[in-house]
Amino acid sequence: MFIEVLKSKIHRIKITQAELHYVGSISIDEDLLEAANMIEGEKVTVVNVNNGERLETYIIKGERGSGVVTLNGPAARKAQIGDVVIVFSYASMDFEEAKKFKPTIIFPSPDNKLA
Repeated sequence: MFIEVLKSKIHRIKITQAELHYVGSISIDEDLLEAANMIEGEKVTVVNVNNGERLETYIIKGERGSGVVTLNGPAARKAQIGDVVIVFSYASMDFEEAKKFKPTIIFPSPDNKLA
């Protein structure tokens, strides 16, 4: 049996941009992606701490070291610049493997930098 478990989490990053007229996705600083064990194109859940909105999208690499977190396309309607979000990704794995698996969780600074 396979189950989905938390693979990676970026806890509390701030939205720096919202680009409505863009192909949908979330752009995240490449430094944060690497630290969280996430990759471009990976499906993620984004939860907005400020308003409770929750959405699924995919990742685009943002400029390394910039602290950029941009909601693109229709997702831009789900947050305001300055809102705090949590980004989750999941993995499908065997039940026994999942019991031993430890997710990667990072806690960036308030300016979206690695602490």
